[in-house]
Amino acid sequence: MTDTTALRPYLAQHEALKAQAQGGGWLGDLRDRGMQRLAKVGLPTPRLEAWKYTNLRPLLKHDFAAPADDGDGGLRIDRIPSLQPAAETTHRLVFVNGRYRPELSHLGSLPAGVTIGSLAALLRDAPQRLEPHLGQLGSLEEHPMMALNTALMEDGFVLLLDDGVVLTDPIDVVFIAATGERALAFHPRNLMVLGRDSQATVLEHHAGQGEQATLSNLATEAWIGPGARLWHYRKQEELRSAFHLSSTQLRLARAATYDSFVLSTGARLSRNEVKVEMAGEGAECHLNGAYLMRGEQHCDTTTVVEHKVPHTTCREMFRGVLDDAARAVFQGRIVVEPGAQKTDGHQLCQTLILSDRAEIDAKPELEIYADDVKCSHGATAGELDDAALFYLRSRGIPEARARHILIESFLGEAVEKIAAEGVCPALLSSVANWLAQTHEETHGEAA
Repeated sequence: MTDTTALRPYLAQHEALKAQAQGGGWLGDLRDRGMQRLAKVGLPTPRLEAWKYTNLRPLLKHDFAAPADDGDGGLRIDRIPSLQPAAETTHRLVFVNGRYRPELSHLGSLPAGVTIGSLAALLRDAPQRLEPHLGQLGSLEEHPMMALNTALMEDGFVLLLDDGVVLTDPIDVVFIAATGERALAFHPRNLMVLGRDSQATVLEHHAGQGEQATLSNLATEAWIGPGARLWHYRKQEELRSAFHLSSTQLRLARAATYDSFVLSTGARLSRNEVKVEMAGEGAECHLNGAYLMRGEQHCDTTTVVEHKVPHTTCREMFRGVLDDAARAVFQGRIVVEPGAQKTDGHQLCQTLILSDRAEIDAKPELEIYADDVKCSHGATAGELDDAALFYLRSRGIPEARARHILIESFLGEAVEKIAAEGVCPALLSSVANWLAQTHEETHGEAA
């Protein structure tokens, strides 16, 4: 029997959606399936292999409430974070506690065949455009937090591109977790559908403010059509009182390309879960990222790439830095199904350990059921190179600065894989800020 005590607040929110007439028709059926599945299996625990190294027990210490209608607990949102200079931001969608805020957002001139907007608005005004895709990727049985998101989803961002549409300006999507007097939980749902030979760049920024804990349980579905290209870059810097759980499900058609990067520096506990279905020959996927954790932060990166047809390619590289008692998890699985010959897949996780108390659990896996493939995986963990550190110090560079140079160089190789102009400098600046804050905290403790 499943202990439903932890699910009671979510069951109540689900019933409230029904009472507000937000659960009718196919959408209501979809939400019901999510809640039924969650009620059957409960929240994930370390007994599940995919959650072996990440325990959600700390969530149970908080009495999370749904966001109020005002969306931000009365806090003033006077600064919108971004991965690009404000002067260069043409399209920006801002969500506060999972809900779209039009007064903080703006969209520039859009070519024909482009739809960018709020999930809630499209569900209200044109639900038939979403029905063929929403809730169709990912298994609710395999992804319990996605089941919770499906049961309680209300809003999020939507990108729909017709065949042949090339969106030249990046789409800046900002999620702000803002609390007043209560801990809040919200479940944004994002949907991206790219038609044949279309192209787009999406920049996601997750930040927070306030004193109370937040739970951001995010789910994203992306359908990338034949020959289409999607560049998707994310930065997660929520407060260290936050919980950030993200599940991304993708399907790549013939000759489609998905290029992604995730930088994680925030949240008390975070999990970035990505599942990619390589469904068309010539499809190419790049999953890259970096994580910087300190204190008692916990960061989980879990990826599954399924090669279903011949001649598909995937590259993964994640690099991390752990200090104090921080902990990271990397679980990467490449699956080559029978008949998927000429698959080319590679994954690598490398972590710098700056403290005796820090820990990394790495579990790279290959499941290969074809005999003509080129696949590899690897994971390493270690300290800063003493010889390199000595060399820099012998040139008159102070030890703290020398350590920062080596760490920035280590992470720079991963960050520099980003193709979008302007994003790489912003992320490298975030790395430098993290190092500076770490130095300040250490100096304060020493004092």
